Amino acid sequence: MSQLHMMVTITNRNLTKKFVHFYKEKGLDVSGVTVGMGTAASEILDYFGLEGTEKSVLFHVVTNEKWREVKYDLQQKMQIDLPGMGIAFLVPLSSIGGKKALNYLLSGQKFVKEEESTLKETKYELLVAIANQGYTELVMDAARQVHAAGGTVIHAKGTGTEKAEKFLGVTLVAEKEMVFIVVKSEQKKEIMKAIMEKAGLESKAKAIVFSLPVSATAGMRLMEEAVEEEL
Repeated sequence: MSQLHMMVTITNRNLTKKFVHFYKEKGLDVSGVTVGMGTAASEILDYFGLEGTEKSVLFHVVTNEKWREVKYDLQQKMQIDLPGMGIAFLVPLSSIGGKKALNYLLSGQKFVKEEESTLKETKYELLVAIANQGYTELVMDAARQVHAAGGTVIHAKGTGTEKAEKFLGVTLVAEKEMVFIVVKSEQKKEIMKAIMEKAGLESKAKAIVFSLPVSATAGMRLMEEAVEEEL
């Protein structure tokens, strides 16, 4: 059986095309790419040979087997361990909303489903919805109707959209927005279902949603009280 992970790659922005091309060669066509800014102190940057410039953050869904293959080539071919190249790491995925979305995000990777999460009894989960640009309110409206709190929106660019017709039966645009929503674990299925029904592939948002287990939080008390008042 396989486990699913969100693979996150952070690298200097001028290396984005190199990494996107590398991952495509490894069969990881479907990804989200966004930008960030490095914040490390100058002495840390100097030590690792990094520049305090804009970073690119790449997101891919991978199985255990694909990660082992990719990790080896990241080290051997991309030489990611050298100063200035970047870093890649895994975050366990607990669920993906719908079989079509699963097949699209895996894009041909072999996967045999096992238990939902590698982290047991987590109180919260992070829902990530990837939607067409300009439709994040449709996603949030669907989530709020089943008592989700606020979300955070990140602009991103999708790759592998040409495979959407094959796996999803729809055409996707490259410009994307990622919505991050922290929810209680017991709310997860209901909120994911609402997003899929009201902002999913049959809507203009064309949203795909998945969840990541959260092991600890701070600052959620007021959100919990607000939800309890609504109930």
